[in-house]
Amino acid sequence: MLMIRLARFGAKKKPTYRVVVIDKERARDSTALEVVGTYNPISKPKAVNLNHERIAHWMKNGARPSDTVARLIRVYPAAPAA
Repeated sequence: MLMIRLARFGAKKKPTYRVVVIDKERARDSTALEVVGTYNPISKPKAVNLNHERIAHWMKNGARPSDTVARLIRVYPAAPAA
């Protein structure tokens, strides 16, 4: 089963995260199928960059977001098309 979840990067006590599509059984920082966004909780304001088109594509193909990623998608929706 595919999951859309966070993979931790960055230095000790200065985390940054990548939003990745990965097999559920793989380790947190394993090689991902695709990086679909980033999340920096340390910056003020929090920096969230999500590729909503790719997230929707993967969800349509069976990937399930983790609870945290689902909350990020809900709180930071896609910008309206111009």
